[in-house]
Amino acid sequence: MIPYGRQQIDANDIAAVVETLQSDFLTQGPKVPAFEHAVARRCEVNFAVAMNSATSALHLACLALGIGPGDLVWTSPISFVASANCARYCGADVDFVDVDASSGLLDVKALQLKLLQAAANNRLPKAVIPVHLAGHSCDMQQIAALCRPYGIRIIEDASHAIGALYQQRPVGCCQYSDICVFSFHPVKIITSAEGGMALCNDARLAGTLQSLRSHGITRNEAEMTEPSHGPWYYQQTELGYNYRMTDLHAALGLSQLDRLPQFVHQRIAATELYQTLLQDLPVELPAPAQDGISAWHLYIVRLQQPQLRRRVFEQLRAAGIGVNVHYIPIHTQPYYQQLGFHWGQYPQAEQFYSQIISLPLFAGITAAQQQQVASALRQALEQS
Repeated sequence: MIPYGRQQIDANDIAAVVETLQSDFLTQGPKVPAFEHAVARRCEVNFAVAMNSATSALHLACLALGIGPGDLVWTSPISFVASANCARYCGADVDFVDVDASSGLLDVKALQLKLLQAAANNRLPKAVIPVHLAGHSCDMQQIAALCRPYGIRIIEDASHAIGALYQQRPVGCCQYSDICVFSFHPVKIITSAEGGMALCNDARLAGTLQSLRSHGITRNEAEMTEPSHGPWYYQQTELGYNYRMTDLHAALGLSQLDRLPQFVHQRIAATELYQTLLQDLPVELPAPAQDGISAWHLYIVRLQQPQLRRRVFEQLRAAGIGVNVHYIPIHTQPYYQQLGFHWGQYPQAEQFYSQIISLPLFAGITAAQQQQVASALRQALEQS
């Protein structure tokens, strides 16, 4: 089986983890801040706060921005459910902005119209969470230009996009957002096995994120409500969580980060080969990123005949091609239907979903594997 995505681990990664296993620190030690500082430098941002998953980072990003009951958060319906769930964890309401039917990215025109309607109804969101699907950055300059006059905060869900560029700057620099979140799940661009990170340029936000990821506990006397009882003393000043990354995970992530440019280059080269191998098939191929360079987390093709999707998908799986679909629209999930959402609300997202298949793409995929994928797809289309 050729998987749709997979990690690439080398001897340096293994050595980094073994070195940490043999050290005095397995959980909270020097590797976590080293990983944070390295990501912050690479992304040209002031602060990076490592966590045990991108879902945790999205949750705390919402909390750090003061999102709570009665607030409203908008995001994309084409994403993993965590992009919306993070607001629900805070007790906030969620709504969606339709996507561009060709790219699956948040549609700026749809956002503009929805904001005008929301302003007229006095029900503006407190935050918008654009999703950088497949490693392509959304048009963050336009999104910020539309949101900031209303005082709307912006969280970039860049789970797919470490290593990407937008307007020649790294995704994660937070030029047009308050907080940006990365994922280090094994199928992402780099991995820490499990892990995520929230980036920002605001020292206060970073401090809040750091506190919330560790039970809301402080050992800083300046933050305490009474004099310290001694060197052992700490105070819980707010309700936090155990969302910390361990040194074991950070050691792997730090080692992987050294190869981030190589991984992105390999993914770009693989997409270019796919463009050649698949150009004569009745599928719409993904376009290059607009105004930047994609990290190419996913290679999503759209079938010109959506009614063939299930048969093609099943034939590819039977042929040992680990295709997948990214994503089922969030608003169609039973949990969100219980909140009042239904099929038909976001037609472009639903059209996009009806056509898409994600083909295998990962750093290290070989030309022979890609030719096998292309051949199997060609055969499946011819037989459908």
